[in-house]
Amino acid sequence: MRAFASFSPTSSQTSTSAFYDNQQPGCYSWNREARVLKKRLTNMIWRGMAEMSVFSLVLLGVLLYLLYSYGHVPLFDTWQEGIRLSLILIAASVCAGTFFSIWQTRRTTRRLEELREAMLLYEKGNLSRRVPPLGDDEIGRLGDQLNRVSARWQEQVVSLQRLSTDNAQLAEKAKYSAVVEERQRLARDLHDAVSQQLFAISMTATAVGRTLDKDFEKAKRQIHLIEEMSSVAQSEMRALLLHLRPVHLEGKRLAQGLLELLLELQAKVPIAISWDMDEEIQLSKGIEDHLFRIVQEALSNALRHSKATELDIKLLHPPDGIRLSIRDNGVGFDLDDKKLASYGLVSMKERVSEIGGTLSVITAPGRGTRIEIRVPLASSEKGESIAYGGTD
Repeated sequence: MRAFASFSPTSSQTSTSAFYDNQQPGCYSWNREARVLKKRLTNMIWRGMAEMSVFSLVLLGVLLYLLYSYGHVPLFDTWQEGIRLSLILIAASVCAGTFFSIWQTRRTTRRLEELREAMLLYEKGNLSRRVPPLGDDEIGRLGDQLNRVSARWQEQVVSLQRLSTDNAQLAEKAKYSAVVEERQRLARDLHDAVSQQLFAISMTATAVGRTLDKDFEKAKRQIHLIEEMSSVAQSEMRALLLHLRPVHLEGKRLAQGLLELLLELQAKVPIAISWDMDEEIQLSKGIEDHLFRIVQEALSNALRHSKATELDIKLLHPPDGIRLSIRDNGVGFDLDDKKLASYGLVSMKERVSEIGGTLSVITAPGRGTRIEIRVPLASSEKGESIAYGGTD
């Protein structure tokens, strides 16, 4: 959808895994540690089974030795007696081994419960919990490793909070510096333009009072000069007021913000303003703010210097990107004259460069001025238009 309009005064927007994947001294690789931990736990299980078997065999041997020493195990008269006694001893060994396994399992469970509670607290963000010493085996080493990880997490959180505070302070300083710079520029423009015009009007008005009775024709020329200077001062003030509008679009699309700006301007200045804008253009917030600010600067320059009677603004979306055009039929200027092509054009070129676009100025004395801005676009998978944010 595109909007067309023409008016004249006569008609009306460091992750944790990356931290631990970093192969610097003292950092951890989770994949590698997971494989090592799995191997260690498997070895611990097999070692526990071996310990239970050895314990059972040793207990069986001790029982046989004691029974034989006290004469309770004579030479078996029949093989049935040997089998019966062997079964009794094996059952006793199994019972003892079972009790040993239960004790070992409870001990291991208590240590694993300590690890589980610590990890639950870490998940909730409580990084101050430390795992108590759990021994020198794999579980104990895992507890020590969790303590080191939580300590590093705490350091990372403190570092991120410090960076967040520093960034907020830097953003506040940058905002304050921008406000101060803008105020200084407005004060300079008021002094160099409006203040001098008002002083000239005051001096001319004083002269009119002295010459009115003596030379009426000269007084008429002086009054006409006062009218011209008043008109120039008014144009200067309107141009400066453009810079006092919000730089950001305040949630509106670029075309909507420009439309409001142009409607307000055409009601206040004796210039015929026309526009042709594609209202469906969607760009990132940063790109839209830059383009909006560029239009403000171009309109301000036209009001102050061009003496134009017509202004035409186009915002189009050809296949190769975004095209923005601002044209007037004013007096134009010489691009080689640094005084005439100083602050405004430099500011616009910097903004266009920041969004990866190009700016062309076509003008000559007495031929009007046309500013052409092109910004390349990339199409996302959803078909939305996204402006590049780089530089040429």
